[in-house]
Amino acid sequence: MLSTLLEFTLVLGVMTGLAVLMGKWLTRVFTGTHHALPERYTYRLLGIDPQETVGWARFGSALLLSNAAMMLLGYLVLRLQAVTPINPLGLAAQSPDLAFNTAVSFITNTNWQAYSGETSLSNFSQMAVITFLMFVGATSGVVAAAGFIRGLSRSSSGDIGNFWVDFTRTLYRVMLPLCVGMALVYVWQGMPQTFASQALVTTLEGAQQQLIVGAVASFESIKHIGTNGGGFFSMNAAHPFENPTPLTNILHILSMLLIPSALTYTFGSMLLQRRQGWVFFGTFLVMFIGFLALVYGAEQNGNPLLTQAGANQTLSVEHSGGNMEGKELRFGIADSSLFIATTTAATTGSVNTMHDSLTPMGGFVPLAQMMLNCVFGGDGVGFINLIQYALLTVFLVGMMIGRSPEFLGKKIEAREIKLVMLSVLAHPISILGFTALAALWPDTMASLNNIGPHGFSEVLYAYTSGTANNGSAFAGLNANTPFFNTTIGLAMLIGRFFTMLPMLAVAGSLAMKKTVPAGAGTIPTATPLFMLLVVFVVLVVGGLTFLPALALGPLVEQLQLLSGQTYN
Repeated sequence: MLSTLLEFTLVLGVMTGLAVLMGKWLTRVFTGTHHALPERYTYRLLGIDPQETVGWARFGSALLLSNAAMMLLGYLVLRLQAVTPINPLGLAAQSPDLAFNTAVSFITNTNWQAYSGETSLSNFSQMAVITFLMFVGATSGVVAAAGFIRGLSRSSSGDIGNFWVDFTRTLYRVMLPLCVGMALVYVWQGMPQTFASQALVTTLEGAQQQLIVGAVASFESIKHIGTNGGGFFSMNAAHPFENPTPLTNILHILSMLLIPSALTYTFGSMLLQRRQGWVFFGTFLVMFIGFLALVYGAEQNGNPLLTQAGANQTLSVEHSGGNMEGKELRFGIADSSLFIATTTAATTGSVNTMHDSLTPMGGFVPLAQMMLNCVFGGDGVGFINLIQYALLTVFLVGMMIGRSPEFLGKKIEAREIKLVMLSVLAHPISILGFTALAALWPDTMASLNNIGPHGFSEVLYAYTSGTANNGSAFAGLNANTPFFNTTIGLAMLIGRFFTMLPMLAVAGSLAMKKTVPAGAGTIPTATPLFMLLVVFVVLVVGGLTFLPALALGPLVEQLQLLSGQTYN
C-alpha cells in the first residue's frame, strides 16, 4: 500500500512540475509576436494575415469550417480505402455509417472505434486519416482554449486572436516537436515504427504466426499528448506493441495530463494572476485524487462474491489481490487504476485494462468523470469546461449572499449565464437523450453481451464516452451497427461543438467589457475557499443531473452484487 501511495504521489508530483514547464511554453506560443519561417510560409499558403485579429464569431467559424472540411476528407479516404496505396493486406473500405462514425470520432478528439484497428484500417488510413485527424482535433482544442483565455484577458476589445495563427503555431511549436520526441522514446522502448503491415515469425512450436505492425510509435505519441485515445490495435494500450514497458505506461499517463494541467498555469500567466491559475489546478487535482482513490479502493477490495466463496483477495507480498479480471498482470491493480482515472479524467479514451470487467463502483468512476467532463478534461476543452463551472459558481454564490457576480473584474450578466447554461445542458441532453433512445430501440438488446444494470451501463457508457469526446468503451456493446454508428457520431459532434462554441461566445462577450477593480461586494476567486466551492458546484450539478442514470447502472449493480444477485 505504501509503495502504491508513493507511486501515485511521484506521478502527480512530476505532472505538477511538467505543468509549469509546459505552461510557460504555451504562454510563449500564445503571446509571442515572432513568426518562424515555416509559419510565415503557411500563412502565405493559406492567404492569412497574421496581424489580423477577429471576434469570437469568426474565430469559432474558422474552427468549425476547417474541422468540417478535414472530417469530410477523412470520410472520403475511409470510403476509398480499397483503392488507396500502402494497403498490402487489401483491406476493404469502411461502410458509410462506420466511415461517418470514424471521421467524426477523430476530428472531435474522441477516437471512439467501432472497429478493430489492425484488421480494418490500412497503414495509409492509419497515417493519412487517423493520425492526421488526431493532430488536427487536438490542436483545435488547444487553440479554442487560447482564444478563450485571450478573451478573458481583454478589456473593451472585440477580438480573441487569430484562429489560423494560433493553430499554426500550436501545431508547429507544440504538437509536432512533442510527438516526434516522444515517438523516438517509444521506439527506444520497443514500439514498432514501420511502413510494413505485418511480420511473419516462427513460434517455439515451429508454426508461422502473423504479427500486425505499422507506424505505432507515432500513433501513440499524438494519441496521448493530444488526449485523443483510440488504439492502433484493438487491445489498445494493453497491447505489448502499444505499451511494452512500465516506463511507457507512466509516459502515457503523464502525456495525457500534460497539456490539460499546463493550461491552468498558462491561464495564470496570460492574465497575470498566477494564484488564480493555481486555484484551478488545485480544483482539477482535488477531484482527480478523489476519483483515483475511489477506483483504486473498489478494484483492490475485489469482488465480494469471491470473498464470500473463500477467495483471498487481500493485497500481500505473494499476490496483488483485488479484482484482476480484465487487467494485465504486468500492470496490476495500482497502475491499472491510475490509468483508468487518468484516461477518463483527461478524456483520452486510451485503456490498458478492460473497463467492462471493473467492479460496479470501479466502473462508476470513469462514467462519473466523463459525465462531469472537467476533471482535467481534454486538451483545451477541459479547461474551458472548468471555467464554465467557475462562472456558474460565481453566479450562484453571488445570488445566494447578495453580492455582485464578477469574474476577473468582469460582471457576469444574463447573456453570459445563458450561454454557460447552453453549454452545461448540451452535455447531459446528449448523453441521457441518446441513452433513452437506445433503450427504446428494438435492436439494442442484440448488441449487448450483458443484461440487467450492467447492460444498461454499457449503453450509458457508450453515449457518455461519445459526448465527453473520450472514446473508451465498456466493450460489452457491439456498436458497429447503423444505429449506434450514427447516434454516437451525433453525440460526439454535440459534445464537441455545442459546448465549445457557446463558451467562445462567453469569452467574446467578456472581452468587450471593461475591467473594473474588485470592490467590497466582489467574490474573491483566487482562494482555496473558491476552489472548494467550484468542486462542490461541479459535484452537485453533475450529481443532480446524472445520479438517476447512475442509479440504474453501476449503483444498483453494486447493491445487487453485495446481496448476491447475479445475471446469466
